[in-house]
Amino acid sequence: MRAVLPGPAAGRRIGLLGGSFNPAHGGHLHVAETAIRRLALDGVWWIVARGNPLKSAHGDFNTRLASAREMATSPGMAVTDIERQLDLTYTVDTLVALQAAEPDAHFVWLMGADSAAGFHLWKDWEDIGARVPIAVVSRPGTRLTQTLPFVRRFADARVPERDAHTLPGRTPPAWVYLRAPGNMLSSTALRAGR
Repeated sequence: MRAVLPGPAAGRRIGLLGGSFNPAHGGHLHVAETAIRRLALDGVWWIVARGNPLKSAHGDFNTRLASAREMATSPGMAVTDIERQLDLTYTVDTLVALQAAEPDAHFVWLMGADSAAGFHLWKDWEDIGARVPIAVVSRPGTRLTQTLPFVRRFADARVPERDAHTLPGRTPPAWVYLRAPGNMLSSTALRAGR
């Protein structure tokens, strides 16, 4: 089965921002806009997760998809339901499908530092790191320390922040940490009505 992608990808530099988006918020937009600017991306695809094995409550998929579409309105942003189209749950499988569909695209996985802190709990996280370059964007309240399994495992693949614009063209493993003014919003706080 072939998925309908949110736009052309061949030869383009595309950031992939996966998440539950329950709901999508300014913190997600902060990560996407920081990545577009600092990595010189052609665009960012927001991948709405069909489900998150690390979370007990996901919320209604269509509501989360609509939430992402409402937030991702900046130039170059697009939202995709590829995981629902292909009946996928794990990021590694989604990446395999995307790379098979668009082998000439320069994909970069995007995540906030809060997600990077638990990245080692993801299915086949080391394979993800070996499959695509990764950009980690700073998030308030989370520090990317040398003790994190992700940082330790890929220490030799870290790209200096000043060279972030080269990340999409690098052969993985390669990753960069982007420091940026923080956005305090989180989905958990929004659901709690804070």
